[in-house]
Amino acid sequence: MIVGLLHRLSEKLPRVVHRLRVIMKPQVVFVLGGPGAGKGTQCARIVENYSYTHLSAGDLLREERSHTNSEFGQLIDSFIKEGKIVPVQITINLLRKAMEETMKADEKKFRFLIDGFPRNQDNLQGWNTEMDGKADVKFVLFFDCSNEVCIDRCLERGKSSGRTDDNRESLEKRIQTYLQSTRPIIELYEKQGKVQRIDASRSVDEVFADVKNILEKDD
Repeated sequence: MIVGLLHRLSEKLPRVVHRLRVIMKPQVVFVLGGPGAGKGTQCARIVENYSYTHLSAGDLLREERSHTNSEFGQLIDSFIKEGKIVPVQITINLLRKAMEETMKADEKKFRFLIDGFPRNQDNLQGWNTEMDGKADVKFVLFFDCSNEVCIDRCLERGKSSGRTDDNRESLEKRIQTYLQSTRPIIELYEKQGKVQRIDASRSVDEVFADVKNILEKDD
């Protein structure tokens, strides 16, 4: 009887250890969509209602750049000044550091929304190389919106945002970049059955109702 019990425990143990490892690993949802699709607005709502931490790759780079004693600040600054893309390893390092610090401060906070990443093939390859086995990508939350709706929203936002890139010429370029670089990443994840597509052309409340359904099913 004792031998049988020990045998059953030994069978269960690897599963328990595996579950603990999964819990301790960051659980990631990539949030993608065109400029003006409402990613930031919906991420803020998710954070208010669910145990997710919102990380923006762009915000992390800007924050790091502003720190005078930063390991990467000067490097980021020089890349931006020269009009070059910051190496993906730096972006991923900042994302990983932010996730580790969040989980260290509160072990219950292991779910992350990573907004606006991966934007292109280079981002994706970098993530797969650097984060393989270190984080679980649960799915991509894709806010799908027509180009014209995205442009109209950004132009409206530009009236009060003060963002210099919220003008039609810049927006058309940003949308072309998104279509050429980011959409293929979404399609790649779609083939893996890892995309949750939401019609983002509707009101904030209607879009969030769909988001809630997805997150509650995932729970």
